[in-house]
Amino acid sequence: MDIFLEEAIKEAKKGLSEGGIPIGSVLVIDGKIVGRGHNRRVQNSSAILHAEMDCLENAGRLKAIDYKRATIYSTLSPCDMCSGAILLYGIKRVIIGENKTFKGPEEYVKSRGIEVKVVDNKECCNLMESFIKASPELWNEDIGE
Repeated sequence: MDIFLEEAIKEAKKGLSEGGIPIGSVLVIDGKIVGRGHNRRVQNSSAILHAEMDCLENAGRLKAIDYKRATIYSTLSPCDMCSGAILLYGIKRVIIGENKTFKGPEEYVKSRGIEVKVVDNKECCNLMESFIKASPELWNEDIGE
């Protein structure tokens, strides 16, 4: 397995251990993790701290040229909000652990010139399936349903 996806999975598990939703993300530039995060909507009573948003926040201010060299890894397909941030900053590559439990606007992101790769990782899928089964109300809140 890809070492960066493994790090995103560690973030997802950290979020779950904190009582949150098990989704993790890392931002990689030139083979180095420059930001990491996990869904912290529950922990921080936040409206926007999905894993990718937390990851980008934790990476801090970067230059446009840095984002253009970046790859963002997420254990789950990014939603509209997170995909918008990816497009806004011009991140050129998105690696997704799984998109069976939730599929964001991947085709639109691709249509905007971003490389999107779904790896169908079983651990990512199992984390989300277990969570959704155990906490359907919290999951529906997270995806705006």
